[in-house]
Amino acid sequence: MNTSENTKAFFTETGAISSFAARFFKQVYKPRFELNEFIRQCYVIGYQSLPLIGLTGFIMGLVLTIQLRPSLTEYGVEAQLPSMISVAVFRELGPVITALIFAGKIGSSIGAELGSMRVTEQIDAMEVSGTNPFKYLVVTRVLATTLMLPILVLLADAIALYGSYLGVNIRGNTSFSLFYTQVTGILEFGDVLPAFIKTFFFGFAIGVIGCYKGYHSRKGTEGVGRSANMAVVISSVTVFVIDLVAVQVTDILNLN
Repeated sequence: MNTSENTKAFFTETGAISSFAARFFKQVYKPRFELNEFIRQCYVIGYQSLPLIGLTGFIMGLVLTIQLRPSLTEYGVEAQLPSMISVAVFRELGPVITALIFAGKIGSSIGAELGSMRVTEQIDAMEVSGTNPFKYLVVTRVLATTLMLPILVLLADAIALYGSYLGVNIRGNTSFSLFYTQVTGILEFGDVLPAFIKTFFFGFAIGVIGCYKGYHSRKGTEGVGRSANMAVVISSVTVFVIDLVAVQVTDILNLN
């Protein structure tokens, strides 16, 4: 495709996803509320993602500490290492890296699951039987991703700081109480709250995009694979875009 066709396809896809998100907001308040399915999705999306998210957070905190130590030691500010790690993890690394891992695991899973249901006509069968497939399949999953990702980010941040604590003690001897004091002493309300709020947008975007690609999957099993792949790609790019906007908004509010 040439440039104009690519541009047209981009805006068409963006409009379709926006319309899909608008449909979610129309359906979310209407009964019947699929509470049991929502709880099940929270378990699948949140609890079953915790081992991967926790391992990622631990390695992130440990590696970041080991990599930063030589540079800080060279400038004689090694004592500031816990403070720098805490700010980096809470402000940016924790939310973004966790969201990217979440997009890779959950976005692809939702895209493949709904795509498989679409090509095997299970969604059509739900419509014929009188069940609202959008309410049952999409609304529950988007609500679950929106709620679970912020919780996973908080857990990943805590595990990353524990990994950092172990990294600090590889070549030193810092008590946990001192490490905790250094970590919390530098953090301010403005460091934590904006980073926490944007994780809700991350989770919502990942859920909507994954459901959209799966819900509109076509062309058999090949289409299912393409839907899962595109769900991850578009979700990951969207996470970066939301993060960029969030950073700009936070800077503007801080200046005012």
